[in-house]
Amino acid sequence: MEELDKLQVDLGYSGRSEVVRAAIRLFLMDGHEKQRLEGNVNCLLLAIHSHEAEHHVTQIKSKYQDIIHTQLHNRFKEGKCMELFILDGDAGRVKELAAELQRNEENEYVKFIVI
Repeated sequence: MEELDKLQVDLGYSGRSEVVRAAIRLFLMDGHEKQRLEGNVNCLLLAIHSHEAEHHVTQIKSKYQDIIHTQLHNRFKEGKCMELFILDGDAGRVKELAAELQRNEENEYVKFIVI
């Protein structure tokens, strides 16, 4: 609740419910944009996870080598790792990988950016 209150103040919303509504709108717009992807796409996928969760990410990424053009791994903070994937391939496969990383509870943050 503290984080929600901070967002409310920082972004100038009139109340918590306004922040929640805006977050839902952004989430839905982002989802609709990605669902419309077709054909061959290029995109970035960023995942942040604990160092202990590395084996989960490795298992997931091994299934998608056909679309992973480049992958960078960085241990950027004590106990935290960042994976940056540059993807090039079928939109369906890209969406599958993004969804699998987002569903994995070991990932603290996943961002999918269409180029």
